[in-house]
Amino acid sequence: MDKDSVIIFDTTLRDGEQSAGAGLTVDEKLIIAKQLESLGVDVIEAGFAVSSTGDFNAVSLIAETVKNCKVASLARVVEKDIDKAAQALEKAVDPRIHTFVSSSAIHMEHQMRKDPEEIIEMAVKAVSRAKKYVDDVEFSPMDATRTDMDFLITLLEETINAGATTINIPDTVGYSVSKEFGESIKLIMNNVKNIDGIIVSVHCHNDLGLAVSNSLSAVENGARQIEGCINGLGERAGNAALEEVIMGLEVRKDHFNLKTRVNTSEIGPTSRMVSNIFGFPMQANKAIVGQNAFRHSSGIHQDAFLKDKSTFEIMEPETVGWRGEALVLGKLSGRAGLKSRLKDLGYDFDEDQLNSLFIKFKDLADSKKEVTDMDLESIILEHSRSDKNKQFLTLGNIEVQCGNKKEPRALIELIDENGKNIKTESSGTGPVDAVCKAIDKVISFVSKLTEFSVNSVTEGIDALGEVTIRVENEKGRTFTGIGSDSDIVVASAKAYLNAINRQVQMMNEGSESPGSGAGR
Repeated sequence: MDKDSVIIFDTTLRDGEQSAGAGLTVDEKLIIAKQLESLGVDVIEAGFAVSSTGDFNAVSLIAETVKNCKVASLARVVEKDIDKAAQALEKAVDPRIHTFVSSSAIHMEHQMRKDPEEIIEMAVKAVSRAKKYVDDVEFSPMDATRTDMDFLITLLEETINAGATTINIPDTVGYSVSKEFGESIKLIMNNVKNIDGIIVSVHCHNDLGLAVSNSLSAVENGARQIEGCINGLGERAGNAALEEVIMGLEVRKDHFNLKTRVNTSEIGPTSRMVSNIFGFPMQANKAIVGQNAFRHSSGIHQDAFLKDKSTFEIMEPETVGWRGEALVLGKLSGRAGLKSRLKDLGYDFDEDQLNSLFIKFKDLADSKKEVTDMDLESIILEHSRSDKNKQFLTLGNIEVQCGNKKEPRALIELIDENGKNIKTESSGTGPVDAVCKAIDKVISFVSKLTEFSVNSVTEGIDALGEVTIRVENEKGRTFTGIGSDSDIVVASAKAYLNAINRQVQMMNEGSESPGSGAGR
C-alpha cells in the first residue's frame, strides 16, 4: 500500500441500502456497481450475502462483473455468514470478506450478551475462517468509539494475528468528535503491536453531522481507508459522503498531501444516478453535488466571481462532473444529434437502445421547447429502470378528469407482462389518488402509498417533473418508485407502477425479506 494514497471503500450498496425507505433490485445494484467502477473507487461492498437470496445474487453478479476494483461482502462472525460470503465472491477478481462483531460494553451486554473473552474468540475464529477462502480480510469492531481502548487494542491484535489485513474502526452511532476520533486512531496506530503493514480504515456515521470531518481527521492520524456512501446515504442520518471526502482530499492536497485513484469528473453522474435509483432527491445546497453548489446569488459574490472565479469557487465545476441546465437539443434534433450529445455525456448505446431513447426524447421534445442535459439523464435513467427490471405492469393510455367542482376520475389502460391490455378506472380525492386507486384494482397484493413528492428536473413552466412514490406492503417493507414526465399526473402513474414492479421483482428475487441489514 502506497502511504501517500487513501483507499476509497464504497458501501452504498450495503449500508446505503439500509437507508429508511430504500430497496434496490439486483439489476439496479449492478448498474450502480458499474458506475462506481467507472468512478474509480477501490472497494465496492456489494452486500450482505447471507441476509437474503437477492443480496447473495447481487454480490455474486457484481463479483463476476466488476474487474477493476475489489468486491467485498459483509459477514457477521458466524460460520454460515463467512461461508456464504465466500461462495458469493467465488468469481471475483479481487475478493474481500468483511466480518464484524460488537465490541463496546453496552453492545456486548445488551445486544450480544457475551463477555469480552467470548467476543475475541468469535472474532478470531471468523477471521481465520475467512482467511481460508480469501487473502484479503477486513475486521470491524462495531461501536469502536464507545469501546474500552485496552480491550479494543487486544481485540485488534488478536484479529490481525488471525489474518486480518484491514482493521476498520467504526463510529457506529456517530458519537465521536473530530479531535477525539483522530487521537483514537493515532493511539491505535501507536499501541497495536502488530499494526505494521495493516491498513487502518474508518467508517463514520453522521448522527452529529461529523462523519466527513471525523474521516478526514482519521486520515491525518494515519488511517488509509475511508468507508462511506455516495450522497451520504445509510442508516439513520447516513454515512460519510464519499464525494465530500474525495474532494476534501483533492482540493486540500496542500494540507493532506494524499491522493486517491478516483476519477472526480464521474462524481456528478454517480451522485445523480444514485439519487435517482434510490429515489432520494438531493438537497439543493448539498456540498459538491447539490444543484446550488456552484451557483452565486449574492450581488457582491457575483461581481467578484465574474472578475475572477477563484474569488468564490475553490474548485472547477467540471472537475466533479457538475452540469447546470445548458440547452442542448430541441424538437428538430435528429438521432445523430442525440447520439452525439449522449456520447458527450459519457453514454454509449447500441442502435436498438438509441432508437428506444430517441422515441422518448421526441415525446419530451414535443411537449417542451428545449431539452437539457439533465432532462436527458432523467430519460436515460427511466429507460434503464424499464429496460433492466421485469415489468409486471406498464402504462398504456391514461385519461384524467378533474376540476374544482368535479370529482377527479382516472381511466387507465395497463399492459401486463404477457402483453394483455387491462382497462381500469376509479375516482379519488384528487387526480393522483384516482390514478393510484385505479391501478390498485388490478393488483392482488397490498401496496399502501406512504410518501409522495414532486421535483422539477430543470427550471421553467415546461420543466420535466420527477415524482417519487413510496409504498408499503403488508409486512411493513417499503418500496420506492420514480417516474418522470412533463405531465405530473402521468409521472405519478409511472412512479406508482415503478414501485409496484420493484415490489414484485424483489419478491421474486428474494430481496424483499426485511431485517437484511447490518449496522457497523
